[in-house]
Amino acid sequence: MSLYLGLPQWSHPAWPGQLLGQGAKPAEHLAHYASVFNTVEGNTTFYALPTQETVRRWRAAVPDGFRFAFKFPQTISHQSDLVSADRQVTDFIALLEPLHDTLGLLKLQLPARFGPDGLPRLQAFLQRLPKDFCYGLEVRHPDFFAKGEAERALNRMLMALGVNRIMLDSRPLFSVPATSAALIDAQGKKPRLPVHLLATGDAPVVRLIGLPHPEDNHPFLPPWLPRWQQWLTEGKDLYLFIHTADNALAPELARQVSRLLGQAMAPWPGEKDRARQGVLMF
Repeated sequence: MSLYLGLPQWSHPAWPGQLLGQGAKPAEHLAHYASVFNTVEGNTTFYALPTQETVRRWRAAVPDGFRFAFKFPQTISHQSDLVSADRQVTDFIALLEPLHDTLGLLKLQLPARFGPDGLPRLQAFLQRLPKDFCYGLEVRHPDFFAKGEAERALNRMLMALGVNRIMLDSRPLFSVPATSAALIDAQGKKPRLPVHLLATGDAPVVRLIGLPHPEDNHPFLPPWLPRWQQWLTEGKDLYLFIHTADNALAPELARQVSRLLGQAMAPWPGEKDRARQGVLMF
């Protein structure tokens, strides 16, 4: 069993001097991030594919135990509707070849319009995927959260195929009025859906979308702890991806989660820089 705790990105303008080293160059951000966290959501591949040289640089920046969780490109998940996408899938996985030993998950995020009628198409797509990798699926159609036959059929299919149903918890985000630019933006973009706790595969995935200030999220964290501990006790690999409304303080919220799980987090490069300079740390 392994706990993989990370953020939705490895670089943010607010992180130098905190999570990242003060004055770190952009090319150094991933290495600094990977000295603290052991996984990251690779959402950039949803929008555009990296070059082979970029992929090789990513591999060189992380230790062997690090795990990437890349998202399938939107040309596959959204534009093709999972039809005639085999060549795109093959090319995408081949592009990531330098990272295959650090590839924890390949994530397929489907649009909200993809509903129960698409289940046969989804099943055919998942069955054709290479068996050498671990996969996660995020659905957003309301019928897949209604506890009816559509959701049961989806869950049965994922269990049979060993595909992990990604659990998105946006309850903290929507627990307050949108009174700041960050909250307005996040509430406008993130889905507001029920949270159904179910591990359909051996690597359950939780994406927690929190409030901008980490301390405001505390009431939402302890209820998760028994289930996280259960999955780890069962020998599953648990992936926790921690967001906040604008992700500026996502590292701080992740530190809270780490403490809740009784895990020691490595010192942050930026904080070590400040300590060497005699700056008060808090």
